[in-house]
Amino acid sequence: MTETLTHGETYGTAAGAGGAADGRTIDWAAQALEKVKREIAKVFVGQTDLVEHALITLLAGGHLLVEGVPGLGKTLLVRALAKAIGGDSKRIQFTPDLMPSDITGNIMFEAQAGKFITRKGPVFTNILIADEINRAPAKTQAALFEAMQEFQVSLDGAEYPLPKPFMVLATQNPFEHEGTYPLPDAQKDRFLMKLLIAYPGAEDEKEMVRRVLSGGTGAELSLDGVGQALPAGDFAAVRDEASRVRVDSAVVDYAVRLVSATRDNPAIETGAGPRASLALIRCARGRALLQRRDFVIPDDIKALAVPVLIHRISLSAESDLEGLNEVRAVESIVSQVEAPRPRAAPQDAPQSVPPLGAEGASSPAEPVGP
Repeated sequence: MTETLTHGETYGTAAGAGGAADGRTIDWAAQALEKVKREIAKVFVGQTDLVEHALITLLAGGHLLVEGVPGLGKTLLVRALAKAIGGDSKRIQFTPDLMPSDITGNIMFEAQAGKFITRKGPVFTNILIADEINRAPAKTQAALFEAMQEFQVSLDGAEYPLPKPFMVLATQNPFEHEGTYPLPDAQKDRFLMKLLIAYPGAEDEKEMVRRVLSGGTGAELSLDGVGQALPAGDFAAVRDEASRVRVDSAVVDYAVRLVSATRDNPAIETGAGPRASLALIRCARGRALLQRRDFVIPDDIKALAVPVLIHRISLSAESDLEGLNEVRAVESIVSQVEAPRPRAAPQDAPQSVPPLGAEGASSPAEPVGP
């Protein structure tokens, strides 16, 4: 049965209303994110989905798994994003001989000083790109577990907190499988979203070539044009605003029903767990903020269902034989699970945002029934 929402319950207050005691508002946070996107766009052409999903992941305090061929600019994006928010970034190339200590660091004896010292690994950064994460064995992959879940690293019994914000952007090559170690389901579930990216369009690729070769050899991708969009520490305030985005109980119910539907679908052998419901809401808040809203709508859940769920489900053997993939399975579920629909407000009810159909209003998607 489809739930019905009142106008106020669905749309909340207008963008810019409310906010923290220091005067920072949803509108301020959305403008800050627009500045970050503009700085990234100075060196990173196209792939708008990747940019937005990376920002949503960072706002939600999660991690992003990206599957695509090499050469699509993932490292450049991470470097530009880190610089734009006033942070730093590091890159690890995962290989079969990579050791856990190469990621986390270790305790070593300094002969000259005559004492043990802590050497922190590259995981101590704001944004870490784990390139081709499935090329390293399981114990090395597991070295990221504590960092991704607890935002800390344990070395010789001592706990070292990671910088804030902290995000892992891990990549996989979808075509080369020889000599790789597939990520266990438990580790894939640690990633907030999985994004499948394709080649850029012809116009984007031409613009990329023009920029890279303008005044240089193209051997090195420079970040000289990228400025710091936010003062140091301001991104934490932006994340605080994302946490204030309101989520109606009917939208929460919709997210949970979508996730539950993956457990009862005959095409799916293993459905998504409760962490998927949390991930949908966390990501939806970030998407709402990017669109200058202080409330989540069902369209946010629909738009994020595929990247949030595809790595959390396992298809049945019959589905594999029929050529069904995870994306199509999730899209089918989204089309079958009804979304909550808004109810018109009473004539004398005050409206803090434009009514449905008015210019500037966000229109929730019509529910799709069987």
